[in-house]
Amino acid sequence: MSTLSTYGLSIGYQTRQGRRVVQADLNLQLRPGELAGLIGPNGSGKSTLMRTLAGLQPPLAGRVEVAGRNLHDLPQREVARLIALVLTDRVEVDNATVRDIVTLGRYPHTRWWGGTSEADRQAVDEAIDRVHLADKSDRPLDELSDGERQRVLIARALAQDTPIILLDEPTAHLDLPNRVETMLLLHRLAQQTHKAILLSTHELDLALQAADRMWLLSADGGMTCGVPEDMVLDGSFGRVFASPNYFFNPANGNFSMNYSLHRRVSMEGEGSRLYWTLRALARAGYEVVTHADTHIRLTATAWLLDDRELPTVEALLEALGEADG
Repeated sequence: MSTLSTYGLSIGYQTRQGRRVVQADLNLQLRPGELAGLIGPNGSGKSTLMRTLAGLQPPLAGRVEVAGRNLHDLPQREVARLIALVLTDRVEVDNATVRDIVTLGRYPHTRWWGGTSEADRQAVDEAIDRVHLADKSDRPLDELSDGERQRVLIARALAQDTPIILLDEPTAHLDLPNRVETMLLLHRLAQQTHKAILLSTHELDLALQAADRMWLLSADGGMTCGVPEDMVLDGSFGRVFASPNYFFNPANGNFSMNYSLHRRVSMEGEGSRLYWTLRALARAGYEVVTHADTHIRLTATAWLLDDRELPTVEALLEALGEADG
């Protein structure tokens, strides 16, 4: 059963010249307990789709339903009880603590004259604890790292207590360790809270590991949805991200550069040493073929270049350069 569904959804903008459709006829399902990753090239409509699903932008056609109700027919306060949205913008509030920011997530549930109840305070404490910031709940926001700030915004969304959380580029301003931690945190939260979580991201390699399902937008229109591994194996990512300068490598789930290969070697070996040697050779302009005048053999401790033993990849590249020079 889906928490959020779209039917014949077209997204885009109304301009003076008429409607500009970015994507059309989207039929999507966001399921409870799953983390879905929204991926696509620049200009494919990721942010437009996010805004439409959050109720911030009307669809050009079709509808968005949450628990069987048309999202764009609901009052904003009711939408806020169904969907929490985390944007990329940095939150800057003078003297605000972690608890102050997370408490803002309770606004759809508070009485019209304001104030928080014991239930609100418990929801805030639980949200802060889920993102592992209980020891910093009374710290000012401006004393936190970028990764901790992002976790505060996720906690605010959790405190909002909605069945759906949408995150637009939650790892955009983070370094690699914090990007990994944030992706893993969101995956765990989807499982533990049974919320439906959708994040848009450019971090395809991390999304492939963390997401239960992928929504892949193409620049020329259309979306492919499925389990990440199925989409790797059927070539979906390779088709959408096709370029003369790089290609999606289904062997490791990363993008690889298309180097100019103007020299040939043959090679035998296995394991991680083979993988990293192939990368170095490609960067240096060597194509590995079945038969070549120059042959490389990998052992457990060295590289053998036509029976010359070399201790490192660097030494191998230098020896190849000397032979070709």
